Amino acid sequence: MKTYPLNSLSIIEAQEKQFKLVDIITKNMSGSEFLDLGDLGVRKGINRPVKTEKVEKIIAEFFDTEDCMLTRGAGTQAIRWGLLAAVKPGGKILIHDAPIYPTTEVNIKSMNLQIVKYNFNDLSGISDVLKNEELKFCLLQHTRQKPDDSYNLEEVIKEIKKIRQDMVVLTDDNYAVMKVEKIGTELGGELSAFSTFKLLGPAGIGCLAGKKEYIDKARKMNYSGGGQVQGYEAMEVLRGLVYAPVSLAIQAQENEKLVEKLSNKEKYPYIKDVFLANAQSKVLLVEFKENIAERLIEISETLGTLPNPVGAESKYEIPPLFYKVSGTFLKSDPTLKDRMIRINPNRSGSETIIRILEEAYQKVSEELTKG
Repeated sequence: MKTYPLNSLSIIEAQEKQFKLVDIITKNMSGSEFLDLGDLGVRKGINRPVKTEKVEKIIAEFFDTEDCMLTRGAGTQAIRWGLLAAVKPGGKILIHDAPIYPTTEVNIKSMNLQIVKYNFNDLSGISDVLKNEELKFCLLQHTRQKPDDSYNLEEVIKEIKKIRQDMVVLTDDNYAVMKVEKIGTELGGELSAFSTFKLLGPAGIGCLAGKKEYIDKARKMNYSGGGQVQGYEAMEVLRGLVYAPVSLAIQAQENEKLVEKLSNKEKYPYIKDVFLANAQSKVLLVEFKENIAERLIEISETLGTLPNPVGAESKYEIPPLFYKVSGTFLKSDPTLKDRMIRINPNRSGSETIIRILEEAYQKVSEELTKG
C-alpha cells in the first residue's frame, strides 16, 4: 500500500513554534496575569470572559490571522460555527471525493447542505467544477481521508483562489495543528477549525480561527452565556498549545524509528508491511500476514496499551495506542479490519512499542498453535 503522510515538524522546528508562542504570550500578558487561572461569565462589551478574549487574541496572532474564537463542542463544533457563519442552509459546498469524517457529515446533513465532490488528488479538472456560481464554499480536510490521498493543501487552496477569489475555504485542521508547518489560514484559507483537546488542552474545547467577518458572525450566533469558553478553560488551552508541538514532534520521531525497525523482515517475519499514514492522526499502520489484528489488540491491552483513543492524542493518552484502522480507511477496504492495526506512540518510545508488539504476537501465536 502506498501512502502519502503529511510532513511532520522536526524537534528543532517544534521548539521554534513553542518559543514563538511563549514570546507572543509575554507581549500580551503580564507574569501575574499568566499565573491567574482566569475569570468567569459574560463581561459587558465583549460577552465572554476577559481572559478568554486575551487567549483568543494570542492564538490569532500565533497563526497570523485576524481573529479566533474558542468553542464548546471541540473541533466538530468549530467546523459547525464556520459553516453557519459562511454558508446558508441548503447551500452547495465543495468537498474532497472521499469518505466524509462522521461528525463532519452530521454538520453537513444538519444544515441540509448539497455536496459537490471533486478529487483533489488531481487538480487538472477543478476549473470545470468551479464554473458553478452557486458553489461559493469549500471544506478541505488537512489530513488524509483515504489511504491513497496525496493532495497538497497549499496547492489546492492556491488553485481554487486562482480561479475563484470569492470562494470561502474552511480547512479542518484536526490532527495537523502543531504537527505541520502551516495550517489552512496560513496557506490562504479564510477559516481553520480544530480541537484543542488533541493539543493537550481541556476536553470539549475547539478553535475557529480566520477572517474577522466570519468570526464575528459566529460570535453573534453564540451569544448565550452557557456557550462561552470560560477563562480558566482558555488558559488550559493556551498551556496545552505551548507543550503540544515538541511533544508531537517526539511522537513523530518515534514513528519514523518504528518504520525503520519493523521493516526488518528477518527479525519480524509475521509483519507483511509497515508504513506511516494520516488516518486521521499520523500513525503507524502494521499489516500482518495472518488475520490476527483484533486478537492482538485485545492482548496488547493487557500488556499496557490503551484500548481506545480519548479524543485522539489528548493529555490523558500517555501509553501507546494499539487500535483498529480508522473508519474512513475501512470504508476504502473493509478487509483491513482483520489484518491491520494502527499504533500511536503517544508519549512512549519505540522500544516499548516493539516489546509489547512482540509479546502480544507471541501470545497470539501460541493460541493459534493450540487452537
